[in-house]
Amino acid sequence: MVDRRSLATPGEVGVYLGVPEKTLTQWRYLRKGPRFTKVGRHVRYRWNDVEAWLDTQSSAGPRAA
Repeated sequence: MVDRRSLATPGEVGVYLGVPEKTLTQWRYLRKGPRFTKVGRHVRYRWNDVEAWLDTQSSAGPRAA
């Protein structure tokens, strides 16, 4: 089934992740960060791509007891 939630703007994703929009711009340039798509000249994110990327960002450090 296709996820039909609305696409997110870089500003919305930045607020969600707690990072400045300029950080997302830099991540796109460096090919880091969540997968994005272009709609014309506009950058948009699918929420499931943002969630999938976020799931890969967990720290592998020791856990507190």
